[in-house]
Amino acid sequence: MKLLKLTGFIFFLFFLTESLTLPTQPRDIENFNSTQKFIEDNIEYITIIAFAQYVQEATFEEMEKLVKDMVEYKDRCMADKTLPECSKLPNNVLQEKICAMEGLPQKHNFSHCCSKVDAQRRLCFFYNKKSDVGFLPPFPTLDPEEKCQAYESNRESLLNHFLYEVARRNPFVFAPTLLTVAVHFEEVAKSCCEEQNKVNCLQTRAIPVTQYLKAFSSYQKHVCGALLKFGTKVVHFIYIAILSQKFPKIEFKELISLVEDVSSNYDGCCEGDVVQCIRDTSKVMNHICSKQDSISSKIKECCEKKIPERGQCIINSNKDDRPKDLSLREGKFTDSENVCQERDADPDTFFAKFTFEYSRRHPDLSIPELLRIVQIYKDLLRNCCNTENPPGCYRYAEDKFNETTEKSLKMVQQECKHFQNLGKDGLKYQYVVCTSGLTLATRIEYIIPRSVKNYLIRLTKIAPQLSTEELVSLGEKMVTAFTTCYMCQSQNEELQRKTDRFLVNLVKLKHELTDEELQSLFTNFANVVDKCCKAESPEVCFNEESPKIGN
Repeated sequence: MKLLKLTGFIFFLFFLTESLTLPTQPRDIENFNSTQKFIEDNIEYITIIAFAQYVQEATFEEMEKLVKDMVEYKDRCMADKTLPECSKLPNNVLQEKICAMEGLPQKHNFSHCCSKVDAQRRLCFFYNKKSDVGFLPPFPTLDPEEKCQAYESNRESLLNHFLYEVARRNPFVFAPTLLTVAVHFEEVAKSCCEEQNKVNCLQTRAIPVTQYLKAFSSYQKHVCGALLKFGTKVVHFIYIAILSQKFPKIEFKELISLVEDVSSNYDGCCEGDVVQCIRDTSKVMNHICSKQDSISSKIKECCEKKIPERGQCIINSNKDDRPKDLSLREGKFTDSENVCQERDADPDTFFAKFTFEYSRRHPDLSIPELLRIVQIYKDLLRNCCNTENPPGCYRYAEDKFNETTEKSLKMVQQECKHFQNLGKDGLKYQYVVCTSGLTLATRIEYIIPRSVKNYLIRLTKIAPQLSTEELVSLGEKMVTAFTTCYMCQSQNEELQRKTDRFLVNLVKLKHELTDEELQSLFTNFANVVDKCCKAESPEVCFNEESPKIGN
């Protein structure tokens, strides 16, 4: 594929974005232009991400055709910007081009989206994305020597194929994150290909890149899920808590302005509007970097970086130090005589301020715990404000908060102890090699941490009414939280999810069993995994063997 270094593409984007509000302040103009320049320089990657995420089943060759079509479209608009098609937004143009590809909508089952227009079509494409990518072939693997030869002989082709394969398997990951992953991938390839022991280098240095992608994929997918299911208000409160912890010296008014920028960023990013996502993310980071003195002292070096490293650096930066004059508690929410009146005057602003004040004072608490405390406070005021003596009722709110925190802390300590004990006793990993018709060089080592399986068993017993996907997702989030503290080995994610779903369904069928019986069942399960991974068709084997395990 030819690299799309398109002279004048920045003007083309201006044609496409006439409906946008363009900046007028010098700093904003500079930031806008630098963002446009970044889009210009990376248009090939941006096109790959958008297409691969919208039509995950599409081949690399089909994606190449779309890129060519977009270039021709650009040429027409550069020749005559008054053409009606040249005033459209980039994402609308892209989706129209995808729908116009001969036979593609029918071949990949998204023709129903092509019958819609504008916002309805964008949402249709979004809902058509598949988080379970088991329908895709295994991620292409190359021998380290072959990978290095491919990198040295045709760097662009290797990077394009890598981004295409990663994007289609992570359809909800935002474009800036995927572009950062691509940067890290190239850094690893470039460095390791110069090493004598390429295999060890690639395996070791790929782990943090994989973990980075996995963490952001899970996080962004769930925030987008919250946005679609509950609306912007929930996302607002999530980010009030996050940003208040990260930037404890920020003023409330400035925080709300920043939260509004972040929330609007999620509209484009969650829909898969790649260009808008990059613009909005850049706008948020520009906002933060332009107010460093009043926001954070920990981001100076990050703000000197370029897109997309700057944004990812800020996201991963340490929380700022708590202001020395910030009291340990804010009494106006528990000691004031007028709490109920202030709540009634403007409930959203009142609880936003409470979330802000409580979060910045408790940087050690998790975001779910903070949101849980906000809900407890809401429920408490709902009851107290209907009593004869509201102040005497809500005065003890701090006790309620501490009680909730202590319960959560005990639960986490118990789980951490369990996790640590498994490690001290020699955490057992069962290695299973699934051939499935692959050559010896491309066999996939599959690792089953027993702790992961134990959590899935426990979750399934506690909530058998949840779907398999919900249980697997919960299990992944729980184990990710623990393995953040204990640096885990890379796993074959596609096979991992298949066997996780298999185990969850197994426990749902046998939810009445004791823990001892489940341990025995797990042993049987491990044997089935070993058997099925050696079978010609593992998935068919899993489906056939699943009902037999408990017999």
